[in-house]
Amino acid sequence: MAFITTPLNGIRMAYRIDGPAGAPWLTMLTGLTNDLTMWHPQMPLADDLRILRYDFRGQGGSETTAPPYTPELLIADLMALWDHLGVKRSHVLGLGLGGALAQGIAIHHPERVDKLVPCCCRAGMVPDFAANWHKRQALVRAGGIETIVEDTAQRWFSEDFKASNPGVIDGVRAMIRRTTTDGYLGCTSAFLGVKYESDLGRIKAPTLYVGGAEDKSGGPPALMAALAAMVPGARYVSIPDAAHIANLQNPEAFNQIVAEFLLG
Repeated sequence: MAFITTPLNGIRMAYRIDGPAGAPWLTMLTGLTNDLTMWHPQMPLADDLRILRYDFRGQGGSETTAPPYTPELLIADLMALWDHLGVKRSHVLGLGLGGALAQGIAIHHPERVDKLVPCCCRAGMVPDFAANWHKRQALVRAGGIETIVEDTAQRWFSEDFKASNPGVIDGVRAMIRRTTTDGYLGCTSAFLGVKYESDLGRIKAPTLYVGGAEDKSGGPPALMAALAAMVPGARYVSIPDAAHIANLQNPEAFNQIVAEFLLG
C-alpha cells in the first residue's frame, strides 16, 4: 500500500497498484465502509490490466475530514490521485457508492474514462431508500461505527453464503470497522447527494452494468437493468449466486464477466 497527500484539504490517501506497467488502467472504487482489500479476489485481472485501488477519505487507510462530503468532493479526490500518478485515461469500475460515483465520473469527466462498469449500485435516491441511510447515520452519530457493523455485514450477502463462509464474513466485519465515524457520516452524505439519473444519457463510454442476482436493495436486478437502458449502448449482466457484494460472493463469475468486457 502507498500513500499520497492530495491538494484537497491536504489529506493522505491510501492506494495500491497491481499489474504490468503499460497495460490499460483499471480503477476500482469501493462501496460504503469498504476499503481496497475488498478487491483482492479480482487481482487475477491484474495479469492483463494495471489496477489502481484506493480508499475513500474516512475509510480504510485514508485520512478523515469532517463531514459532510459530497459526490463532487470524492470524485475530485480521485482526479487528484490520477493526476499524481499520471493516469490520463482509465477503465472505471465501482460497487455501491463507488458504482454511483463511477457514473458521475463518466458524465463529468468523459475524456478520462475508457470503459465503465457500475456494479450493484444506484444513480439517485428515492425517499424510502434515503430514509434507511438517515437512520443508519443517526445510529453511528450516537454510538459509533460498531452500531452498524453486524447489520451491514448481514445485509450484503445471501443466507447460504453467510452460513458457508464465516471467515469471509469475519473479514468483512473487520473491514467495516476500519471506517471512522466521520468517514461513515461523510461518505453516506455523499451517497445521499447522488443525482445522476437524468444525466445517464450523456455517458459516452462503453458501459456494462453488473449486479448480483440476489441483491435485494443496494442494486436490485430490475433497477440495474433500468439504469442500463438509460445509457446509450449499455447492457446489464446479472451475477448468479450473489447478493450485494457480488465480487466477493461469486468472484469467478464476476471476474469472467468483467474481463470479457474490458479485454474484449
